[in-house]
Amino acid sequence: MSKVLGVLGGMGPAATVAFLARVQALTPAEGDQDHIRILADINPQVPDRNRQPDAAEKTLGQMAMRLRDAGAQVLAMPCNTAHAQAAGIRKVGLPFIDMIAETTEAATAGGAKKIGVLATPGGEALYTKALQGKGARIVRLSGAAREAFMACVYAVKRGDLGEAPRTEMRRLAALLVAGGAEAVIAGCTEVPLLLSAQDVSVPLVDSAEVLAAACVARCG
Repeated sequence: MSKVLGVLGGMGPAATVAFLARVQALTPAEGDQDHIRILADINPQVPDRNRQPDAAEKTLGQMAMRLRDAGAQVLAMPCNTAHAQAAGIRKVGLPFIDMIAETTEAATAGGAKKIGVLATPGGEALYTKALQGKGARIVRLSGAAREAFMACVYAVKRGDLGEAPRTEMRRLAALLVAGGAEAVIAGCTEVPLLLSAQDVSVPLVDSAEVLAAACVARCG
């Protein structure tokens, strides 16, 4: 019997819609009835996860409660940064699929010990700790490159998926590889909307794809 998946989304909306499409595409199905039932709260009004973490955690907890009360049996959130506020989600008592843990496991499975991460500062902090727990270390952007990364993320949030942010994201990924990265984590769900595996000379681990696969495994 399949389980009902509850998705805490909207951070940002385009990334959430892309994630839902991944879940659908990864589900082995012969017809409608073989797909996973999904309840999604696409809430772009979640307070800024970097600037208002306490308010964000409260809102995420409320979203998780509403999803639980609507019938969700497993929860997932396609936003890496917001996993710093996951405690508010776990309080509702449902299984929560940890995007950071799942992606770290996938990134280190091939033996890579130096892993580049394309993520917000909050996401970088989460991945630094998770990678250290696996005996690997993070390769990160700094200075102007980090600012350029955030500019790309906000370009996606305002609907710009054009060649300029795509070119810039490819450049930033190449900087991580030049810094010794043996694999690169797309650690922000906006990244795969600009960057594909073919754009990077080392394995690209798409956190949204990893989470979608985990959801199918747990709920299908």
